[in-house]
Amino acid sequence: MIIYPAIDLKDGEVVRLMHGDLEQKTVYEQDPAVAAKRFQDNGFEWLHVVDLDGAVAGAARNASAVKAILKATKARVQLGGGVRDMRTIEMWLDAGVSRVILGTAAARNPGLVRDAAQFFPGRVAVGIDARDGRVAVSGWVESTDIPAVDLAKKFEDVGVAALIVTDISRDGAKTGVNVAFTGEFADSVDIPVIASGGASSVGDIAALITRVGVRPIQGLVMGRALYDGSVDPKTALKAAKVKAA
Repeated sequence: MIIYPAIDLKDGEVVRLMHGDLEQKTVYEQDPAVAAKRFQDNGFEWLHVVDLDGAVAGAARNASAVKAILKATKARVQLGGGVRDMRTIEMWLDAGVSRVILGTAAARNPGLVRDAAQFFPGRVAVGIDARDGRVAVSGWVESTDIPAVDLAKKFEDVGVAALIVTDISRDGAKTGVNVAFTGEFADSVDIPVIASGGASSVGDIAALITRVGVRPIQGLVMGRALYDGSVDPKTALKAAKVKAA
């Protein structure tokens, strides 16, 4: 399993939100490049970077912070937040981002996902953020009537590199990953699934690895637990290497 440390950007700083609420933020690092370099030095090979301001605005708002991260680390970066068109996708891939995440665009313009996945094989992921099983968009500010798993099924066989699925009710709360929610996606589509939201201990890693299902969970996004010391990076990486029975 791959552990993806989360670097959420708001006003140029690294923050964590509670349940995606922009008014409930904790600032963990003023310099995103420092956070990125620290995660790399701890042994993480991927970073999960989100432009929170961009997710709401629909366009990049923390571009300088993202570029600083790319310059500071050799870790691979998957980036989401405000990526809504082919021009922006190409811009970030050219800048050195390994994989872009389409969230709001996936819900509102599925054709963009299909086109982008064909143009940039292996470099386009879909972010599906759900509240009560329904997709939320625009930085989780807006809710839709789209069942989250139904949206995932739209991208079967189009070349999407991964699905990053987030249970908003658990995000930032350290209440534990929703294994059943994540597993539903893994068992419904033949696309690698990355869990997000609520990770609080290495027990979450074990729970995802040992779940009984059709397909394994490919990765886990971890945020607050890494920042506040609840989870030791080395211990997390060691736990992630355990193979499912």
